[in-house]
Amino acid sequence: MATPKVIAYLKPVCGWSNGVRAILKKYNLEYEDRDIINDPRQYHEMVTKSRQPLSPCVEIDGTILADVSGDEVEAYLLEKVIVTPSGVKPDVPTNEACADHGTPVNTPSMFRR
Repeated sequence: MATPKVIAYLKPVCGWSNGVRAILKKYNLEYEDRDIINDPRQYHEMVTKSRQPLSPCVEIDGTILADVSGDEVEAYLLEKVIVTPSGVKPDVPTNEACADHGTPVNTPSMFRR
């Protein structure tokens, strides 16, 4: 398998961002961790590429996975046979909200994270 080029647009502290990091670590994939909170240029680049403002976003060999959890990144990697299944357990939850994010009660379910 060829090594994919991975760029991850992540928050420094975020459950979903940490879940993406955990999946990339689980499969020993090298990636660029781009801080979208402390570097406005990275946030702008993410929004331009993904055409939406939500994170995490992961670019794998030119394909953008927008507003994804670690579980969704893993599913994509397995589906595209970029990695093979691994029994290794991630060291953090791979689909957990950021501490500063909650789902408003009146938000339709299709918009909940």
